[in-house]
Amino acid sequence: MRALVQRVSEAAVRVDGETIAAIGPGLLVLVCAMQGDDDTRPALLAGRIARLRIFRDEAGKMNRSLRDTGGAALVVSQFTLAADTSRGNRPGFSTAAPPAEGERLYLAFADALAAEGIPVQRGRFGADMKVSLVNDGPVTIWIEA
Repeated sequence: MRALVQRVSEAAVRVDGETIAAIGPGLLVLVCAMQGDDDTRPALLAGRIARLRIFRDEAGKMNRSLRDTGGAALVVSQFTLAADTSRGNRPGFSTAAPPAEGERLYLAFADALAAEGIPVQRGRFGADMKVSLVNDGPVTIWIEA
């Protein structure tokens, strides 16, 4: 699985003009299940993200995790993280998991992150979502598990 993690002051997801999920300080996690991902990947990725030390401590250093801060996560499915741009100008997405498998692993990831003690909000798999965020830092990290 792949994830693009952004430290945010706030983030929200709208579908058809309605806000379906929103968080204050925490992480926006764009996540993509890849072909060949097995059932161990969601929990592995969730653990890494829950413990990722990218929040400021009292000295202003990135030394605290989402668990330490009590922040929330907004988890959004993003199959375009599987983009292959090695040929031409049109990306290919054949390395992304098929939709049914991708949705299952996406939901398992969100559940695993919640099991780590993180308050989790979710986007809607397969929907045309409008994602808004205030990137804090900015801090953006790419993670694979």
